[in-house]
Amino acid sequence: MKRRLAICGAGGNDMKKLYEKNKLTFAIVWIVAYCVLQSLANPLNKAIGGAYAASAAFCVLQTVVLFSFIRKNNLLKRYGLCKSSVPARRFLYYVPLVILASGNLWSGFAINYSPAETACRIVCMLCVGFLEEVIFRGLLFKAIAKDNIKSAIVISSVTFGIGHIINLFNGSGMNLVNNLCQIVFAIAVGFLLITIFYCSGSLLPCIAVHSAINTLGTFANDTSLTTEMHLLHLAVLIVIAVAYTLILTRTLPKKQQEHTNDRF
Repeated sequence: MKRRLAICGAGGNDMKKLYEKNKLTFAIVWIVAYCVLQSLANPLNKAIGGAYAASAAFCVLQTVVLFSFIRKNNLLKRYGLCKSSVPARRFLYYVPLVILASGNLWSGFAINYSPAETACRIVCMLCVGFLEEVIFRGLLFKAIAKDNIKSAIVISSVTFGIGHIINLFNGSGMNLVNNLCQIVFAIAVGFLLITIFYCSGSLLPCIAVHSAINTLGTFANDTSLTTEMHLLHLAVLIVIAVAYTLILTRTLPKKQQEHTNDRF
């Protein structure tokens, strides 16, 4: 037991050393590790019967490790794992986020998987919401923001969107058209969520909507959805995301913007 604790402690110390040495490198390492493990998970899912168990296990492991690191090193507030400093009314009570989250159910509700696989997918999607927000909107954004806020916003949002191209090659079965649609949507949502984090100091709304979008996708009834309808559906969601982003950037009080700038 002592040896095990010593090994775990050594691993934690190595992470802390890397973080303190170069926060951007730390963020990139997490991005690579996340993408690699997700790519390995899909073949493993098929090898063990397609229950999505490997994906869920990898996501839970990464979530526990990352959250433990952030909490242990008193970084919860820095990475937005705290209450927003701005009243919810300034964000229209996050109603547009609820609309975005419901998008996967616009074509109906369906039970697409067995109970075991459904459970694994829900666990995985909840963890993905946390991981992707903390890694891209938290680690990557904050590492770049100290030098240039605008560059940080663009790079973290575009990187988040383009990162979804991995779904073409990881055995998920996604075709090119759907993947390109996913990338465009992810970039638009990326700009929205980074705006919310930048303006409020909290990632919690971002994690909540991201997890909800992913989880509700498990129950989407899109078998009869034509390509044209899918594109129209996506266009509406992108318009909502862009419009909400513009509203937030134009309605946040100037003094609040200055206050949030101090945190970066």
